Amino acid sequence: MLRRTIDSFLRHAAIDKVVVAIAVGDARYDDIAPQNEARLLPAVRGGELRQDSVRAGLQALASRNPQRVLIHDAARPFATAGVIDRVLSALDHADAVIPALPVAATLKIVDASRIITATIPRDGVQAAETPQGFRFSTILAAHEAAAGVGTTFTDDAAIAEWAGIPVEVVPGDAGNIKLTSAEDIAAADRRLAGDAAFALGDIRVGTGYDVHAFGPGNVVMLGGVAISHTRGVIGHSDGDVALHALTDAVLGAIADGDIGVHFPPSDPQWKGASSDRFLRFAADRVAARGGRIAHLDVAIVTEGPRIAEHRHAIRSRIAAICGISPDRVGVKATTNENLGFIGRGEGLAAYATATIRLPFGSDP
Repeated sequence: MLRRTIDSFLRHAAIDKVVVAIAVGDARYDDIAPQNEARLLPAVRGGELRQDSVRAGLQALASRNPQRVLIHDAARPFATAGVIDRVLSALDHADAVIPALPVAATLKIVDASRIITATIPRDGVQAAETPQGFRFSTILAAHEAAAGVGTTFTDDAAIAEWAGIPVEVVPGDAGNIKLTSAEDIAAADRRLAGDAAFALGDIRVGTGYDVHAFGPGNVVMLGGVAISHTRGVIGHSDGDVALHALTDAVLGAIADGDIGVHFPPSDPQWKGASSDRFLRFAADRVAARGGRIAHLDVAIVTEGPRIAEHRHAIRSRIAAICGISPDRVGVKATTNENLGFIGRGEGLAAYATATIRLPFGSDP
């Protein structure tokens, strides 16, 4: 959800910088955040309440002196460019703007015994969405003032209202839903599956191969996981044959060269580099074209180390690098039946296949 939300703003031409507030102690962000993206600023640590997290994000931006800011919930991963455009356009003349839609349902107030105590007239009632847009200095001052009053605000427009700032409403989007329950997430998964079937109908497959010789050391990197072994691997980077083969497979699926084109071994900056950077780069190239990795499959060929006990960790790590679920990653291992250089224990190899989906007409 967070990766999709971040991408929706990074794809928008009017967005200069993005900062994300994350929970203290949440180590997952580094695995899903886009890499090598200058517009994505370092994440800030959020607070106990939503308003604390927003205030931390605003304060992190203050030194850059922005004129306008959009505040968005990561739980709304379907924000469209149209909603962003409408909010930004209204900020040309307003200090605060939110997207919202009229409420169609009849609203009831229900007490702790599940008894209706009142009916709320729905005339003029609208359901607020995000992103909510503000003049930066105005909303920062309002947030900082609200921090000391001991009141919990459910959105930033409520803080603006409390501070006496008029808030304009622009049309929202019925698809810009907030995912709060397991049922919401399941519905979102079905929606994405349906969207992919129609919008991402250009299915492509790429293959990759890599081989490395064994050398001094006692650890082998495979699929981003360090595995103890009697020897290490000789390579300019960390020698991870699984990630190298997968990188070439993904790049091949979008006809975008290979790992040597983008990360030449002649360049000293890649000496000893962690290979997850290469695979993340390839995955980001797919996302930049509006595509999605549908499935990755890698076969590791080696007489040792044994892979079986590490298979789950490898699948999980590859999935995290690419921002997909582990059930879209296949990892297999086999020996070379004591034949050839692999059979003699001189090295190891990996074969990989990547299946991706692109929008029709996405060729550069």
